[in-house]
Amino acid sequence: MLHDIDWHARASAVALPNRPFIDGRYVDSLSGETFACVYPGDGRLLTDVASCNERDVDRAVQSARAAFESGVWSRMNPADRRRILLRFAELILQNREELALLETLNVGKPIANAYNGDVVSAANCIAWYAEAIDKVYGEVAATAHDMTTLVLREPLGVVAAVVPWNYPMSMAAWKLGPALATGNSVILKPAEQSPFTALKFGELAIEAGMPAGVLNVVPGLGHIAGKALGLHMDVDCIGFTGSTEVGKYFMQYSGSSNIKRIGLELGGKSPQIVLADCDDLDAAAAGIAAGIFANTGQVCNAGSRLIVDEAVRDSLLDRIAAQALNFAPGDPLDTSTRMGSMVSQEQMERVLGYIDAGQRDGAKALIGGGRVRNETGGFYVAPTIFDGVRNDMTIAREEIFGPVLSVISVRGLDEAMTVANDTVYGLAGAVWTGSLRNAHRAAKAMRAGVVWVNCFDRGSLAVPFGGFKQSGFGRDKSLHAMDKYTDLKAVWFAH
Repeated sequence: MLHDIDWHARASAVALPNRPFIDGRYVDSLSGETFACVYPGDGRLLTDVASCNERDVDRAVQSARAAFESGVWSRMNPADRRRILLRFAELILQNREELALLETLNVGKPIANAYNGDVVSAANCIAWYAEAIDKVYGEVAATAHDMTTLVLREPLGVVAAVVPWNYPMSMAAWKLGPALATGNSVILKPAEQSPFTALKFGELAIEAGMPAGVLNVVPGLGHIAGKALGLHMDVDCIGFTGSTEVGKYFMQYSGSSNIKRIGLELGGKSPQIVLADCDDLDAAAAGIAAGIFANTGQVCNAGSRLIVDEAVRDSLLDRIAAQALNFAPGDPLDTSTRMGSMVSQEQMERVLGYIDAGQRDGAKALIGGGRVRNETGGFYVAPTIFDGVRNDMTIAREEIFGPVLSVISVRGLDEAMTVANDTVYGLAGAVWTGSLRNAHRAAKAMRAGVVWVNCFDRGSLAVPFGGFKQSGFGRDKSLHAMDKYTDLKAVWFAH
């Protein structure tokens, strides 16, 4: 089906949602302000989108609070909530073409990735949490014989989900699934670069039978709409995925307002460690290339640091350079494209600035190192590999969020682990080795929330995802994610 569609023709005809979705319908914003949505594939203006301010946010919060207090969702029979969320997931799949196109137009990712990856993963996530609704129980505590004590899990109330632009649908679903399944009302604030699919989700939720006010969507700028949610006295929880810098702001907003719960999935500088005893350098090279060049490197857990033993360095780098040829930037609406554009001119210039910094610091660009496809007007950066990187260089310390791999040579496992852990981040990492002993040693030693052994970026909704250190706290995915959106209540009965 993917290859049978003329995606350029579809792009010229698709409706672009550009108004907030509050209390079950699209409404005009109270602010009257707008921001431009640009297609990063060629730099053209798509539409102007309502830029919600504090008053718009307050209207959404009031709608969410009213829905929650009414019990129309929070006290709904769990089986009915399950049925509605399963229908929501079905509608996401039924609108697969439109959602994939909206995603590609917003962020410039290959249409094949949006169609086969993002839409499907979002639907699967919603369905997974729907199925969990009537399978997660409370507890009966062991107390005195003349007492019965229940431990109940209750929804927090109004949850704000503030999500990034790199995987707009998937990241929204990671928040919406557990928050809605546990009975909360949710306000979804998409990144200003990628509002389209979030707004469409609001419409599909109502079509699925979700009561008005349970899911509201407020597009807007982070320092206005996001800040307003963070400071709002009637928002009970913020679930945020994005940069560490902005995550720290949400911590401050919580302390300055009502001490709302905060769940943070933040930045990363993930190491890919290749030891001298790695017995499949071809597999390692493929995993390393995909781990930094997929989604144009715009991935929180991108394997941006290659920490490789000198004994296999040259052979491995030749293989990675060959793999990088598969990620030549191309037209995002071409179904054969594997790597699209950066999300915006600003992000492209940020990445190019880091490439310049790497060269100034003395690292050597083996491949790439600049902008490409300039004639299109789009925002494309070539896959780039820097050799001769020291772990104290800027390109090894800071999150670039682009297709830039820093190669750091080491000798042995101990030095590799010292370099790997020498970072403020702790989201993820990988080790490639033929030794079971070294695999266990590395996995134990790595200070990260996710560790892959002889693979990279594998995931499952059954497995939690999140980080250590300044990569945040709390977990997305798995039943553990439901902890962020619920509170425990102890109820004592005297006989």
